[in-house]
Amino acid sequence: MGSSIAAFLKPATTKVGIITAITFQLLFSIIWMTGYSGVSDNTKNLKIAIVNEDQAMGGKVVQNLQSNLPFQTEVIASNEEAQDKLDMREVQMVMHISADFSKKLQSPGQTAPITYTVNESNPSMTKSVMQAVAGNITATVNKEAVASGASAVLTQMNPQLPAEQATQIAQGLASKVTSDIQSTNKVKDMPNQMLPMMLVLASIVGTMIMGMNFSVTTNLLGASLTKTQKMAARIAITVIAAIVVGLISAVMVVSLGGHVDKGFVALWGFESLFLLTFALVAQMFLTLFGNAGMLFNIAMLSLQLVSSGAIVPRELLSNFYHSMSNFFPATYAVNGLMNILFGGPGVGSEVGFLFVIAGGALVIDMLVVFAKKAKTAPVVGRVPSNA
Repeated sequence: MGSSIAAFLKPATTKVGIITAITFQLLFSIIWMTGYSGVSDNTKNLKIAIVNEDQAMGGKVVQNLQSNLPFQTEVIASNEEAQDKLDMREVQMVMHISADFSKKLQSPGQTAPITYTVNESNPSMTKSVMQAVAGNITATVNKEAVASGASAVLTQMNPQLPAEQATQIAQGLASKVTSDIQSTNKVKDMPNQMLPMMLVLASIVGTMIMGMNFSVTTNLLGASLTKTQKMAARIAITVIAAIVVGLISAVMVVSLGGHVDKGFVALWGFESLFLLTFALVAQMFLTLFGNAGMLFNIAMLSLQLVSSGAIVPRELLSNFYHSMSNFFPATYAVNGLMNILFGGPGVGSEVGFLFVIAGGALVIDMLVVFAKKAKTAPVVGRVPSNA
């Protein structure tokens, strides 16, 4: 048995397999633990747009919220502009105070709702955090912002209102402000919400393994083809594979009930593009570093899953990971998928960035291939004659 184990351990492939397994554990542990460190503390990076159309009590509410909320706030003049920012994911929620807010507060038997709008075309964590924030804001408005300044504001609005009556009305406001939470780009269920992460994960892993096998094939071909022929064939097959795999994936998503807001063709085309980008990036590392390129690909897998925004909103990541994510294709794949699947703006920007990354990886791959010495076929000489 000992000799069998020794024989099995002797080939380099066995050692590489063990090293790869260890590397997965080390890199994932380091990157995930450091990448998600401080996420709870970074909620201050989330941004809320406030639209106030009530210049009486609404102004007091906004002033108190800007002083007390542990989030970034931006006062926007029109609700339409705020909704556009929400659709572009520049803000995580829109808070709208209507023009008749103060009037409803003074009217017996009426409630004064504050409307909150959340864009569900985001990581699921964004929705849950913002819904909790909406409840807290309403409670804050009820218990602090309104009650503390209501008497003075009501008296200013109606100078003939006795001070005692104004105080009584103010105390009664503590339960009149309510939350009206609305959603745009609604996502039907949990499988659809997790779809961008699943598609990106499957694409990165699939293309990484495909690239590794293409490298093995390239080495096996040896000198039977020139390096230019092998590279051209590899690139052509990679493009075809990306289109075919993208088609199969899009068909599966639609046939299994996936919600595709912008249609099947848009999903197929975009999937094919980011599959090709992932494949070219993975192959670039393998061309640069040989078998050791798999270690870089493993690191890229973990880094992209952490920083892409598929699991945790990028706004909650540290500055290091947030900045680094701008250079990774998974970031643009996730953004584009959310727009195509759930709704949102077009994906022209994401397509452009993916083309740039894919083109850069391809150019580096080609330069390295041409720089390397080609393997020459062995020359078989004739046996000299003794005659």
